[in-house]
Amino acid sequence: MTRIKVMPHAQFCPEGAEFEAKSGQNLCQLLLDNGVSIEHACDMSAACTTCHVVVRKGFNALNEMDDVEADLLDRAWGLEPDSRLSCQVEVNDTDLLIEIPRYTINHASERH
Repeated sequence: MTRIKVMPHAQFCPEGAEFEAKSGQNLCQLLLDNGVSIEHACDMSAACTTCHVVVRKGFNALNEMDDVEADLLDRAWGLEPDSRLSCQVEVNDTDLLIEIPRYTINHASERH
C-alpha cells in the first residue's frame, strides 16, 4: 500500500490528511474519497487546472506527464517543477507528500 500525506490547506483540509492507496488509483479521486475536497471543475477530464497539486515527495516515481497535461499546467497558478494535475496522476507503490496550492485560476468554486 502507498501512503499519501496531504499538507494542510486552509480551505480543503485545514489539518492535512493521510491515507493509504492501492497502486493504479487516480490521485484526484483518492483525495476526494478521503475528505480532501479539491476542486475539479472539468470532472477530471484534463480540461482545466483546478486540481493542480505540487508533489513534494515521490514526484519522480509517478507516471509520465503527457503533452496535454504539460500544456494545461502552463496556465496553473503557482506552477512549480513538481506540479501535476491530480486527475492525471496514477498512484504507484511510492509514498507521496502532496501540497495543494493556495489559489487556482478558477473564478467560481463549483464545490462538487
